[in-house]
Amino acid sequence: MDLHVKGKNLPVTDALFDHAERKLAKLTRILPPWDEPPHVELELSVERNPSIERRQVAEITVRTKGPVLRVRESAKDMYTAIDLAAHKLERQAARYRDRRRSHRLAHPQAEPPRPAAEPDEDAPRVVKRKRFEMKPMSVDDAAVQLELLGHDFFVFRDDATGEVSVIYRRRDGELGLIAPDR
Repeated sequence: MDLHVKGKNLPVTDALFDHAERKLAKLTRILPPWDEPPHVELELSVERNPSIERRQVAEITVRTKGPVLRVRESAKDMYTAIDLAAHKLERQAARYRDRRRSHRLAHPQAEPPRPAAEPDEDAPRVVKRKRFEMKPMSVDDAAVQLELLGHDFFVFRDDATGEVSVIYRRRDGELGLIAPDR
């Protein structure tokens, strides 16, 4: 595993680096074996806003031959934030590994060689499309729908402007609104 740790608003001590290395070592057993070890970036930061209770933040990005795995966790101390992020990343990596396994078992025949003109397999691609009717509604109604569905965002047509807008849940628990500029 190729681990890079950087600190934002805090120095990265040897103890923090060693702790992160121990916690992330399990990834090498979970992720599928490749020629190159996965590139792991860990960014440790401290939120400057004193009203935020869990100010210590650990963000982990794992670049593999397949998808990019990314997690962000915060806690009252940095070691706990690293532990939480590593645990979340292990679950994400295990889901990715199991998905690859089940796909390989469901499609045992080898894929035909791909022509060179096809896009890079690491590039993101649309794997599912969803269509739905957008009835005009107020921002308040959209917020209620967001809560009822339990999603992180909700796309709707604003009845005041007629434009498509997005209401979303922010990390601080409040709601945000994305609307086109007129």
